[in-house]
Amino acid sequence: MATNQTTSNGFQVNRSLLVGGVALAGIGSVLGAAGAALVCAALFSAGRSWVRGLEAAPAVLAQRALREAKVASAAGWEAWRAEHGSAN
Repeated sequence: MATNQTTSNGFQVNRSLLVGGVALAGIGSVLGAAGAALVCAALFSAGRSWVRGLEAAPAVLAQRALREAKVASAAGWEAWRAEHGSAN
């Protein structure tokens, strides 16, 4: 009975199994974290390669898209005003 501990209500815990389970869970957690780090590194590297391969920088693409959105918004507003005859 050296590996089992008995409490007053009869609940028995096998310490060797408990320690083994905790050890395996710890090892699994470390391996999972290492795997997640490798996945993040691979995705980061692929993203950097993809950005380098673009013909224009992401900031330039964002500025172009914003400018196009403003022009489209102004055109829609002008079309609405022409349809409804509003002076605003």
